[in-house]
Amino acid sequence: MKSIYFENDDILQIRVSDKPIVREVSQGWNTNISYAEDGSIVEIVLLDAKKEGLLPLEFRKAA
Repeated sequence: MKSIYFENDDILQIRVSDKPIVREVSQGWNTNISYAEDGSIVEIVLLDAKKEGLLPLEFRKAA
């Protein structure tokens, strides 16, 4: 998994797979999910990430 935050645009991109994207679906005005041909999620893009309170991210270690 790889995440990139584009500060100038306030966009958080979360890439969970290297598979090619074949379909993108909007889950509301600020959330887009991209899928591979097999239906698995490839990427999630969140617009206005900081404004919506999604940043800073909080990381916790699993027990």
